[in-house]
Amino acid sequence: MRLKHQAKTARKWRVASRQIARHFPTGLPRLLLLTDPERLPDPIKVAQRLPPGSGVIYRHFGRDDRVQLAAQLSHLCRHKGFVFLIAADPVLAMRVGADGVHWPEAQAHKARNWRKRFKLQTASAHSRRAVRRNDCFKVNAVLFSTVFVSNSASAGAPIGAVRYRQLARSSPMPLYALGGVNAENAHRIADVSALAAIEGFVLAAD
Repeated sequence: MRLKHQAKTARKWRVASRQIARHFPTGLPRLLLLTDPERLPDPIKVAQRLPPGSGVIYRHFGRDDRVQLAAQLSHLCRHKGFVFLIAADPVLAMRVGADGVHWPEAQAHKARNWRKRFKLQTASAHSRRAVRRNDCFKVNAVLFSTVFVSNSASAGAPIGAVRYRQLARSSPMPLYALGGVNAENAHRIADVSALAAIEGFVLAAD
């Protein structure tokens, strides 16, 4: 029963990825896995099971083994053809040959300083205003949260699929939905947005 459910979940992610591919800019990953030392203790295992056209954002939060794990993820992503970004650490990104950097909302302005160093940069946003501001910083895409009910302690009130769809359609730049995104609700927004998740990918890998 577990294997059957796992296969069903993986299939739903693949369907969502193909749906995103129909409208999302070429060169940007369709699905993004965000790592988290507490909520995702084994990111390698989960990243290995991502569908084609995916990417990984490594958030190390200062962990002691960050260089080693970043190098492992970088190697895996190159082998799989995935995009690999490192959150808020351009020095580490250059050290392990990452494709670029992901910036938290408060640091998104720093993207301007690294435009010539990386081919891809993303940033977080938690409001419509922040989405528009990130367009000025010339990042390639924005991760918007919170869309659905999330287990994250830092998640805000979810805006829901209807309001998020409106936001994605009016956005001046490509958006990734973040916050409570999983294989069960991906179809509700995959026709207007790419998707990012942490725990949402775990079931397909367990």
